Amino acid sequence: MIPIGIAFGDTPLLQQGDLTYLGTFRLPAGTSDQTSFAYGGTALAYNGARNSLYIVGHDWYQLSAEVSIPQIINSNNVNNLATATLLQPLSDSLEGEISAINPSDPNSKKVGGQMVFGGQLYVTAYSYYDGGGTQSTSHFVRPTTLATQGQLKGPYKVGDVGPRFVAGYITPIPSEWQSAFGGPALTGQCCLSVISTTSLGPATFVFNPADLGSKNPVPATALVEYPMDHPTLGTWEGNGTSNPLYNMGTTVRGLVFPQGTRSVLFFGTTGLGIPCYGEGTGDQSLDRKPVPGESGVIYCYDPENNSKGCHVYPYSAYVWAYDVNDLIAVKNGQKNAWDVKPYASWQMTSLGDRIMGAAYDPATGRIYLSVGFEDGSQPLIRVFTVNLAGGGDTTSPAAPRGLRVR
Repeated sequence: MIPIGIAFGDTPLLQQGDLTYLGTFRLPAGTSDQTSFAYGGTALAYNGARNSLYIVGHDWYQLSAEVSIPQIINSNNVNNLATATLLQPLSDSLEGEISAINPSDPNSKKVGGQMVFGGQLYVTAYSYYDGGGTQSTSHFVRPTTLATQGQLKGPYKVGDVGPRFVAGYITPIPSEWQSAFGGPALTGQCCLSVISTTSLGPATFVFNPADLGSKNPVPATALVEYPMDHPTLGTWEGNGTSNPLYNMGTTVRGLVFPQGTRSVLFFGTTGLGIPCYGEGTGDQSLDRKPVPGESGVIYCYDPENNSKGCHVYPYSAYVWAYDVNDLIAVKNGQKNAWDVKPYASWQMTSLGDRIMGAAYDPATGRIYLSVGFEDGSQPLIRVFTVNLAGGGDTTSPAAPRGLRVR
């Protein structure tokens, strides 16, 4: 809560040292890809009613589960870590309707975010590669019991922007800020394939989840966004420079709004090197040289990824911190949404390079981060707490022994 005698606009801005690392827990192993969290761990959402997390499993299937939060243990030995229990097994929360967001698009569709709010589960979805810019809707609402069928509603269009600006992370606004924002929740998205259809950096919009199904489109106000014609944080190709705030290797996977602060924190991954599009190679001597026999194709030094595509090696978990006062100024028409910049940003080097999701528990101040590929092909859940007194320990132990960090 905001301390007595302190105005909203004077509440503290979080810095890197205000996050204290508590420990880690594992997710249960499945018996097959379809029942595992391998290559997944996205769309994290906290459920205060059961002190649990909703989370999406294996990337191929986009199924959601609810898991318990076990004892949080600070150890670099995997054998010492507690494992979450499945409260609800992996299920299709969208009941086969995820393609309805973009029926004419043959490419895969993915769950972008989840939020428990007002006793309902809100789910966003996006086309992985929307070459035609044809995605038309993004938001669903359903009961929190995943086995319940026939009560799914949606998909709905949120805001007057392209759905790929809003079809990702989604989180409640603390009650003390809702009046100033003009709504109770935030939703956004960033940095998808076909960058012209989404934001070049963190984006978020305020909306009222209760409007889903009653207003079309659902009213939403931009608070921060960076469309193609306003690349405030940087350009996709980077212009030959290193810029971790935004580049072709940037992803944003989660958004939290800690109570008692005026900070909105975006969590994701970004490239620290110079952007390069081409064939990945572990041979540094080939970097930026043409690929024999392929006109216009070059090699990009990236020992972690040898595929043809975007490379900005090395990579790091990353935080973008925004001042709520700036976002409210945008909401009130005093600034443009693309004029706002983070007041701070930092690497979370001990977390590897694959933040897959973020969720926040307002009762304890805990931030849960899903970090991919830390338990073989499964993620680990790393846990931090907001420490308003400052001086927090933001480090976490090295990846537990026996785990593969990617």
